Order: sequence, then C-alpha cells, then structure tokens
Amino acid sequence: MTEPAMLLDMADRFDARHCALVIVDMQKDFCLPGFGAAKAGRDLSAAQRVAPVLAGLLAAARQAGVFVAHVGFWTLPDHASDSGPWLAQRRRSTASADNLCIADTEGADFIDELAPIPGEGVVRKHRYSAFTGTDLDLLLRARGIRSLVIGGVSTNACIESTLRAGFELDYYICVPPEAVGSWSQPLHEATLANVDHRFGVTLPASQVEAIWARAPHSKG
Repeated sequence: MTEPAMLLDMADRFDARHCALVIVDMQKDFCLPGFGAAKAGRDLSAAQRVAPVLAGLLAAARQAGVFVAHVGFWTLPDHASDSGPWLAQRRRSTASADNLCIADTEGADFIDELAPIPGEGVVRKHRYSAFTGTDLDLLLRARGIRSLVIGGVSTNACIESTLRAGFELDYYICVPPEAVGSWSQPLHEATLANVDHRFGVTLPASQVEAIWARAPHSKG
C-alpha cells in the first residue's frame, strides 16, 4: 500500500484555499470584566491579550477568503445541557462556574471585535471540544477544509479539547501561541508543548497571516 500524501511545507499545509480559522469561546462571559468568569475570580488578562491577535488573524482570513468558524460555549438554562459527570467536574474547576454563557444571555455573546459577519460559521457547543455534539466537522468538510488554525480560550481546556478532536478527525492543526490564552501559564505552556510534540504545529500568527496573504484570490 502506498503511503498517503502529506502536506509537509507549512505554506501548502495552511493554504487559504483549504484552511479554516476556528475562534473558540471569545465571549463576554470569558473575556470582559463584570461578566461570568471575572465574577468567578478568573484573571482575564490572557483573554484580553489574545483578542487583538485574533482580530488580526480574523482580518487576514477575511482578506484571503479563509473560512471562519466562530465557536461559542452555550449552556442551556436549568441544567438542560448538563450531565452528572459534567456538572460535578465544572463545579470543581478553577476560577470557573457552571452558569457561564447561558443560552440567549449577553454573557454568551461574542465580543464586539470578533463578532461574526454574514457567511461565517457560528457553532454552539455544550462541552469543551468544538466538535462534540456540533456540526463543525460537517461545515468544514462541506468546504473542503483540510487544515485548522485554532485560537481563543482557554488553552488547556476548550482549545486543547478542540485541537485533539480535530487532529483525530484528520485535520492538520496549528495553534499560534499568542492567539490562545489561559488563566494558568503552566497549563498554557504544557498544552503548546503537547501540540508540537503530538498534534500539530505552533506557528506564530504573523507567519499564518503571511501565508494567507499570498492567496491568489486575496483581496489584499
């Protein structure tokens, strides 16, 4: 049996024509003072640091025609989306709460600078991974997507769960280090090390943007 073809050159691997930008959980409850995570005692500096980096990636993606998927946490009221194991662990989580991003509340809204525009994907999830119980994989495959650039919060929870699932579904994975953040720097660094070791690459956001800028159909 002949081994499968591989995209080894990074410019080929993350070519705008078959790459998607997946932005995870950049919502008010996770990013802004006065909302859920801040009330639970979480340091928001990491989320606020990655927001302008993601805004740059988002602008570059739109210029190059890269498909964008905005993924948001979506907790149904009255624990309708919770299971016993999920709720028990959520209540043990550090600097978190079990009532973040309640469906149809302001806290579940994406922050203004990263809000979706028409034609972009919006995916609501009830668990850490953007693929669990959602149509994200279908949306990507319908567009011939082969590679994912993933950014958002938190590195060691929703980002890690998403990138692992994406890799297992046979997507090439890139996690720009400055485009993800966590309330725990050691856990953030551990996830990035694990990406490079097992699941993908950690190209700088500027390198990803440069690859997309060379797209033949770029508006730049």
